Amino acid sequence: MDAFYASVEQRDHPELRGKPVLVGGSPRSRGVVAAASYESRAFGCRSAMPMRTAVRLCPQAEIVRPRFARYREVSSQIMSIFRDVSPLVEPLSMDEAFIDVTHRVAEGATPAELGQWIRDRVRREMQLTVSCGVATSKSVAKIASDRNKPDGMTVVAAGQEAAFLAPLPISDLWGVGPKTAERLRGAGIETIGDLAERPLPWLIDRFGSRGEWFWQLARGMDDRGVSTERETKSISSETTFAEDVGNESRLSSVVAEQAQQVAQRLNEHGFRARTVQIKLRLSDFTTFTRQKTLSAPTNDGDVIERTALALLREQLSPVRKFRLVGVGVSGIEQRPVAAQLSLFDRAGEPSAEPPQSAARRERQRVVSDAVRELNEKFGGDIVHFGASGETASRRTREPS
Repeated sequence: MDAFYASVEQRDHPELRGKPVLVGGSPRSRGVVAAASYESRAFGCRSAMPMRTAVRLCPQAEIVRPRFARYREVSSQIMSIFRDVSPLVEPLSMDEAFIDVTHRVAEGATPAELGQWIRDRVRREMQLTVSCGVATSKSVAKIASDRNKPDGMTVVAAGQEAAFLAPLPISDLWGVGPKTAERLRGAGIETIGDLAERPLPWLIDRFGSRGEWFWQLARGMDDRGVSTERETKSISSETTFAEDVGNESRLSSVVAEQAQQVAQRLNEHGFRARTVQIKLRLSDFTTFTRQKTLSAPTNDGDVIERTALALLREQLSPVRKFRLVGVGVSGIEQRPVAAQLSLFDRAGEPSAEPPQSAARRERQRVVSDAVRELNEKFGGDIVHFGASGETASRRTREPS
């Protein structure tokens, strides 16, 4: 889908059409851009960017609080259209999926016809645009889907995979992140074609098993099938600093923002997680993790943030500096679990009371779900449970 969250907001609110739109949190706090409309992208705005940075780039942008429940609803409708083409649909997220149409091609349809049918139907029924990549493998199709956005289609014919990939920047290759791309460019590899020309032993020597995987992908070789059942085991966010950092305030700020990003992704997918983890890498590249398992699964950004910050503080010392920090969650569950808490205990925090009755647990679930729905509709912390004076002060918002 093209700028999915922002496009849904522009569709649902005609006054936003044609305007730069940023979906995400407040620039006055730790808000992050969840989606940027194409009008705002022209100013350099992009998803995962701090909202305050995006606002500096595009001061006239309309900031819209995310409505994840709405996006999940629209996503479900779009995935239903995909499944009318083929039952073999593998969602990657709410706005992206692989579709295996091999059997439809065997019946006489061309890949381009099927791609166009999908685009036409989504536009007609959903008033949204989708860009398609058509290829013989998942990795090439994914790259192709980004080549002609928005509202476009790129078809890579069988046998043309390597030629299609060759001129593209190495950062486009699946699995090549900023750090790996920097290493590859340092070795003189600027394009996917450059990587494909390197001897396989050379890549394995430098990147291990990943080197062989990169070598295969660079040649368009990817035999993975479309899986209709995918289990998300963890979600994380990491930051590598340009210079090692030992300042507690800066480290805490980065970890807090990462925790909120992780919570946002949990909410996007309708997940909750039981374990919070931090990842730390020291100046000498020593890397380790610390984690805490909560008493109940949560998707509450503040619970994840407090837990991550507590784990971080245990590892700080005046002589330690860090190259990388990250926050992740695991023990992910698709559906909320009714926790045995008293009515106003925070999700994910232990109760001082003994296990409650089924009726009381149901009241807790209703309250928690209501808070989550209100926050999704009006903002990340517009409604929250009672807190200590320090926390309440930190959450104070300007009237709006």
